[in-house]
Amino acid sequence: MLAAWRDSPTRLREDSASEADLVAAGYRDRVLTELAQNAADAAAKAGVAGELSVRVLDGRLHVANTGVPLDVSGVHALTALRASGKADVEQVGRFGVGFTAVRSVGDEIEVRSTTGSIRFSRVATLNALHDIGIQVPDDLAAIAPPVLRLAWPVPTTPVTGADTEIVVHLRDDVDADALLDAMRAEAPDLLLELPALHRIRIADAEFSSTVTDLGVDGLTELAITQSSGITQRWWQYSTPRARWLLPLRDGRPVATAPDVLRAPTRSDEELSLPATLVADIPMQPDRRRLLPGARLTEIATGYADFARALPPRDRLVLVPAPGFARSEADGLLREAVITELRAHPWLPVCPTPRAELEPSALDPRELEPSELEPAQLHAFTEGSPTQTPRTRAETPGSIPTRASVFPDLTPELATLLADITGPLVIPELSGRAQQEKLSVLDVHRLGPAALADLSSGLHREPHWWQRFYAALEPFVVDTVTAEELGALAVPLADGRLVTGPRTVVLDDQLTVAVPVHWARLVHPDATHALLARLGARSATAEDLLTDPGLRDLLEHDPADPDTVDAVLHLAPFATPEMLPAWLGLLELPDETGELRPADELLLPGAPLAAVLEADSPFGTVADDVVAEYGEQALRAIGVGWDFAVLTDPDPIGPDHDLDDEHDWWDSLSADPRELAAVRDLDLVDENRWPTALRHLLSEPRTRALLADRDGYTAWWLHRHAHIDGIALGRLRHPADDEFAGLLPAFDVDGIAGPDLDVLRPILVRPDVMSAELAEELLDALADPSKTPSPEVIAHTHARLAAAVETGALDPRELDLPEQVRALSGAVVDAGAAMVLDQPCFGLVVPPERLVAGDTAHAGALASLLDLPLVSEELSAEVLGTGRRTTWAADPLGVVLRQLWSPADTRGALVLHDTLEVYLRGALSGTVRVPWWHTDDAVHVQVPRG
Repeated sequence: MLAAWRDSPTRLREDSASEADLVAAGYRDRVLTELAQNAADAAAKAGVAGELSVRVLDGRLHVANTGVPLDVSGVHALTALRASGKADVEQVGRFGVGFTAVRSVGDEIEVRSTTGSIRFSRVATLNALHDIGIQVPDDLAAIAPPVLRLAWPVPTTPVTGADTEIVVHLRDDVDADALLDAMRAEAPDLLLELPALHRIRIADAEFSSTVTDLGVDGLTELAITQSSGITQRWWQYSTPRARWLLPLRDGRPVATAPDVLRAPTRSDEELSLPATLVADIPMQPDRRRLLPGARLTEIATGYADFARALPPRDRLVLVPAPGFARSEADGLLREAVITELRAHPWLPVCPTPRAELEPSALDPRELEPSELEPAQLHAFTEGSPTQTPRTRAETPGSIPTRASVFPDLTPELATLLADITGPLVIPELSGRAQQEKLSVLDVHRLGPAALADLSSGLHREPHWWQRFYAALEPFVVDTVTAEELGALAVPLADGRLVTGPRTVVLDDQLTVAVPVHWARLVHPDATHALLARLGARSATAEDLLTDPGLRDLLEHDPADPDTVDAVLHLAPFATPEMLPAWLGLLELPDETGELRPADELLLPGAPLAAVLEADSPFGTVADDVVAEYGEQALRAIGVGWDFAVLTDPDPIGPDHDLDDEHDWWDSLSADPRELAAVRDLDLVDENRWPTALRHLLSEPRTRALLADRDGYTAWWLHRHAHIDGIALGRLRHPADDEFAGLLPAFDVDGIAGPDLDVLRPILVRPDVMSAELAEELLDALADPSKTPSPEVIAHTHARLAAAVETGALDPRELDLPEQVRALSGAVVDAGAAMVLDQPCFGLVVPPERLVAGDTAHAGALASLLDLPLVSEELSAEVLGTGRRTTWAADPLGVVLRQLWSPADTRGALVLHDTLEVYLRGALSGTVRVPWWHTDDAVHVQVPRG
């Protein structure tokens, strides 16, 4: 070497400049890194656990290591620039220049080894140059000669326990404490990068590494423990070209912070990959930059295997987050890694249910996660914070580009979707936070609209659909999602599957499936509140049984078995009062097997049968129909038990096929707003009305109609029902005595008290005077066997007269008897009677000749009975003048005013000691009276004391 420098000063300058450049730039801060690399290579070659110790003694840096000691080729490598003796590509220091890093801290270096030791010295090199007559140029003297080209043997040996020890005499400007602090900070990285090294001691600090096999091919756990007690852990995965490492936090792998390429030690190539990369790749001599043309993409081979080796819930940590590359190398590596991930099966997807195995029979450790139920997978992968992959199932997963993700997927929904969507990303990786990474992988994103489309054509049990809707409901948080689910499939009670909740109806009361083919009724086992939120219309059993579509079916084919079955299955869930009468069109078999409308049938043992005429049109429904559907359903559609009630909430005319309905309708002052009436009253046997009335009173529905004064039921019973041949409308309530002695009282065993009061509207009504009642009363008044009191006689006449006065009665339409009832109670010939129209004439005309009502309607009564008024047959003249005074001026006037009404005390008051009147006409003569009315005065006989 000295000869070469002597022969070529340029060579000396070149060697000096090259060493200076490496010291100043390439290896300026890599003392420990380069010595650790050499130590790792020595340990690997010797097959021992590498150890490295660093200390500073008396201004000298001592770096000792175990492994293969220094040999001749090693000396050649140290002294020959860029001529390493490491032929094995697994050894990292192949260029022979890394040792130059020691020159950054010292000019005097010893390499002590058990096989011999050498020394490098700036002073010795200068002396050697001087000894052979080489004058060092001024410019070369400024940067020092190339110290590491000449080596001198020395007798020293390495510290006990070490195979090699490097001793560097630190320059005065080097801070030893700062140098050791920097090395302590660098030590964990070196153990991470150089697996052949197992322990590093920096002064009083010790760092050691432990590798644990995790039971998954290629995956191990690297733990680096410091003497301070701090332990850092990584999961590492080895591929043919690289090692990938993920730091652990709370037992779970997390993405590494932005880092640099390690080849194997730190370079200046910045990376943004989520895992630390330690790669075997060609680097420039200072190992800070890649060599041009380095095949980076090959490094990504096997990266997907690393992802597959992780627990399912943690696999996305290896997916690079969207962002800009930090360097050209970073951009190439990111693209290669993403391509590798997209093309291989590793992404955890939901399992396809295994019907042949019960979930409880599955041991998660014996199954792939793709075979686990989501809830099992969730519990299995969550585990304890320190759980390792050794205790977790490995899964091949799915190729990401073939998989789909439903954002925020729940375990419940995952269970249902797993076998209809194709590979579906598990719930743990479906959150909003993971969507960016999944989009990087080109995973297909499923939305509510896509799920709705997928649901069409599915063949599942109704309970499956209910679970499906329940799992979907938490996602319907706005109108947009609701619209997207507008095409969701819905199973119907009749077995069909239709599209769109808006097209179906719900009945939450149903507990069994009823094949309602006239309406899109949701199967009860699939019913869920979500359908209502998506537009399904709620429909009760009453709504379904009043649907116009059902009426059309009954009118065209009332015996259709499907319709019969559906109606009778719905009927128990409906309120009978709400059902239309036309349900009675439904045809059912009677006891003979003949089909008959339901409203022409009675249940076996029906009480109604006991009161009907022998030739009534009712039959008895077949026993097997009763056994299949039950009495409640049959009664709801019109099969008789007791009296049936017909209802119409919006009647438009007398078109309900009720007996005499037109006459009742005409009797009303206005059309009824709704109609409720007892049916088939005209079929009751005339002699069984007492029993029939008791039945009507015993049922709340019919009892209420008896009390409805204006309703059809009370109207019909009033006119057509009879007790002992007497119409109910001619019987009086026992508590009403207005017609006592003229009309009989209602008297039926078992009907009294409140029941009797309910019947008031169907008995005689004194305030409603019909022609029939008028003739009945007139005949009773002319019947000598009747014994009404004078007051009843007067009240009855007054009622009749008032009806004539108001026009309710037309006397010309009545058939009058030959005799009339006098006020005395006697029945007299009409020719001898007069109608009292002025009260004072009652004082002078015998009561046997008087027909009295009330004077206000005396003219109408006279017209009705074709009798003269008393005032027309008699005249009277007051005899004597008396004493004329006023009501206010005389004490007797004041007293009499309190006895008589104001109308009777108008005009003058004339007081007589003896008051007599003279009669002319039908009666004649003088009669003494206590008082008398004239046109202008009231005459009163003064009482004598």
